[in-house]
Amino acid sequence: MNTILLGRVTSLKADFFNRDPRRVARALLGKLLVRKTPQGILASRIVETEAYLGQDDAAAHTAAGRTARNAVLFGPPGHAYVYFIYGNHYCLNVSCLPDGIPGGVLFRALEPVAGVEQMAKARGIGLAKETERKKTSLLKKISSGPGRMAEAFEITRERDNGKSLVSSRSDLRIVDDGYRVRRIVVTPRIGIVKSADQPLRYFIAGNAFVSGRQV
Repeated sequence: MNTILLGRVTSLKADFFNRDPRRVARALLGKLLVRKTPQGILASRIVETEAYLGQDDAAAHTAAGRTARNAVLFGPPGHAYVYFIYGNHYCLNVSCLPDGIPGGVLFRALEPVAGVEQMAKARGIGLAKETERKKTSLLKKISSGPGRMAEAFEITRERDNGKSLVSSRSDLRIVDDGYRVRRIVVTPRIGIVKSADQPLRYFIAGNAFVSGRQV
């Protein structure tokens, strides 16, 4: 399955991310986040994203200007920006717009495609002895939510911050397997206070792995 998966995908280019984060957030839905590990390939479909618009966006990490922490978002497009939140988990973002102009997209939820057992193990979830019905309910807990999905992919700031998500040499990248999204829902962002009313959250309509509300 992993061999077939890799043989049928197309790597995204930096130009894909070199545009308004709102367009990128929409276009990322249905694409695959892929991690190469010694144990095998992890792959999950991107089903929920949020756009952050740079220094004019009060909720964005770049609102106060460039710092050592957020420098990736001011750099070239297509790179991973990872931050630690609530002293508990990591969140994965990708830089957008031309070098020097800040903007990014937060990955909120994924649907597991390959390497499910490995991702579940990273999350401390045991699937082997569960019934099919129980497995279905547990699958959502693997990568539904920004902290969960980062843990499933073993994403950390030390390991992944600044990493290219478009380089064939990278162990963490985004690819296209031809999947087509039928309908996208747009809502205000969730889980934040500043600029919370902005309609900048995007998800695949009806997908069971979307985090939070679907209306």
